[in-house]
Amino acid sequence: MRAVTEEAPPERPAEPVTPVAPRELGRVVFTQTWSNLAFLHWAADPAVVAPLLPAGVVPDTIGGRTYVGLVPFFMRDVGFGTTPGVPYFGDFPETNVRLYSVDSAGRRGVVFVSLEASRLATVLAARRTGLPYMWARMRVTRAGDVWTYRTVRRWPRPAGPHSIAMVRAGERIAEPSELEHFLTDRWGLHLRVGGRTCYWPNEHSRWPLHRAELLALDDELVPAAGLPEFTRPPDSVLWSPGVDARFGVPFPVSRR
Repeated sequence: MRAVTEEAPPERPAEPVTPVAPRELGRVVFTQTWSNLAFLHWAADPAVVAPLLPAGVVPDTIGGRTYVGLVPFFMRDVGFGTTPGVPYFGDFPETNVRLYSVDSAGRRGVVFVSLEASRLATVLAARRTGLPYMWARMRVTRAGDVWTYRTVRRWPRPAGPHSIAMVRAGERIAEPSELEHFLTDRWGLHLRVGGRTCYWPNEHSRWPLHRAELLALDDELVPAAGLPEFTRPPDSVLWSPGVDARFGVPFPVSRR
């Protein structure tokens, strides 16, 4: 059984969940477009995911539960600052396994447990920032309103974990629920940089969220990330055509 760690609660209440960024971004260091995303989520006991979070943050919860996410999509137009996206290296499929976090200042965020991408040079560069990118063989295909996301990890070793998800995108959601906002309206990520936990803020337009039907799922990425419990069907399935995103400058998370 996985050991449970005790983390101090936030010193301030968690900030409200908002459909647009709650703070000014400041200087833009990266731009990118997230397109054709599937959001698959499992409800989880916060004690189960807490050991996978960096120091200084705790699981973010709604109704006493936190969530584990599997999010495959296509990354486009990754660029530095406000320059145009880098040709070839800035366009690739990606699949991430993510958790939801809150720090002592009440900033809500995402913690990426793993990120698969198909560009080796991009993976190597991104790993220098502290993000756990993996090089994978990947493909995103479409047949009408059905999207299929395939990935097989190539590096680092051990290679082999794979994921195949097939979803049918449905009608747009006019008014997302409280849970749907909680799972998608995230304005930064928590990660370890140089031995310290940092918050990396971002902003983007409101998510255009759609209902989605899961047609097939064969996933080893979530168990490979240290979460073997989550092999049942997901509790929430959404799809989005995507948004343009901007990232600011990371800064350390204060601790007691």
